Amino acid sequence: PLLLFFLESKALMRYAPNKQPIGKFFQSEPFQQQSISLEDGDTIYLYSDGYIDQFGGPKGKKMKYRQLEDYVSRFANEEMNRQQDLFDQAFEDWKGENEQIDDVCLIGVRFDNL
Repeated sequence: PLLLFFLESKALMRYAPNKQPIGKFFQSEPFQQQSISLEDGDTIYLYSDGYIDQFGGPKGKKMKYRQLEDYVSRFANEEMNRQQDLFDQAFEDWKGENEQIDDVCLIGVRFDNL
């Protein structure tokens, strides 16, 4: 999945991937291509399902898309190094004492001087 934060409008969009594995698959279909127009300061976030599937929070539930989108909206205006710290801390706070259930990957890329 990909989240795109537009700096000027402060809007956040989620782009859904094809629901199939990248490797060999019995009934594979061609991947859909999507074009995105970016402007200076826009930031994309790519993440693994391990991030949003992590159990935690006050009720011990999965994080899900909404919580991650809230983090992106709150942190996107920060410098990228600061965002790393904020996302790391937010994830650890969410996870709490729960065991990490999957691999976790979150990559943010800000586009400047386009």
